[in-house]
Amino acid sequence: MAASPDVVERKGPKPLRSYLYVPGDAPDKLAKAAGRGADAVIVDLEDAVPQAGKDAARSAVAAFLRSAPPGVAWWVRINPGRLGHVDAATVVGPGLAGLCVAKAESAAELVALDEVLGVAESAAGSLVGTTPVVPLLESAAAVVAVLDIARAPRVRRLQLGEADLRADLGVTLGPDERELLFVRSQVVLASAAVGIEPPVGPVSTDFRDLVALRESTMALRRLGFVGRACIHPAQVAVVNEVFTPAPDEVATAADLVARFDAAVRDGVGVCLDAQGRLVDEAVVRSARRLLALAV
Repeated sequence: MAASPDVVERKGPKPLRSYLYVPGDAPDKLAKAAGRGADAVIVDLEDAVPQAGKDAARSAVAAFLRSAPPGVAWWVRINPGRLGHVDAATVVGPGLAGLCVAKAESAAELVALDEVLGVAESAAGSLVGTTPVVPLLESAAAVVAVLDIARAPRVRRLQLGEADLRADLGVTLGPDERELLFVRSQVVLASAAVGIEPPVGPVSTDFRDLVALRESTMALRRLGFVGRACIHPAQVAVVNEVFTPAPDEVATAADLVARFDAAVRDGVGVCLDAQGRLVDEAVVRSARRLLALAV
């Protein structure tokens, strides 16, 4: 039984593969960001912007979002704590896809942000509760509290901030990055347990070594991450390629889903794949997930 990927309906928006960080105080880079090939742009109001320039950057980003180019999802990374509340209240509006919350360490912080966002959404004429957040886990405390953070209001997915996390843990990465395997798996596990979207892969600060980037991104995909953050436009194409299933993968997954759906219509809960192996819903779930990533 052959099947086209078109026979499978995608439920919800297509998962994002790449998230390109752009400084919030660099209008020239912001203007070019939509053309860099990333599925999403994260406009950074935190580490990329010096303290003295945060007020100006915040206002400029809010103005930019009101007429931001279409075709990409525009996210904003806000500062932690009360400063982040000011960031959030300023940038909330129709052009904003969501907020990345720097250095999130507890669910209580996200509950407080939820209240701030509700007021800001109401003032902006947006539907209250519609601005999602992605907490950035950048410390040991954040990883230990990951389940509570994942359950907090508005949390759509999680992301690891591994530069700060490595410093907090005293970790030095080897070539295969196994030193953070436990932490990465914990974040994937928590996301699945709570039922939010799979986490976004952390940035690689070595933007010149694209071979290593490909290898580590493939490892993140195997672990259950969907998409990866990038700090340089040169990384985007590699990340997009890794998280775009190959045509043969798409064909195999579509055929498997079609076989299973036909079996269900016939009142059977299992089917055989093209190789004659028994397949049930658990296996088909992975095939559906792969098809959601297909272009």
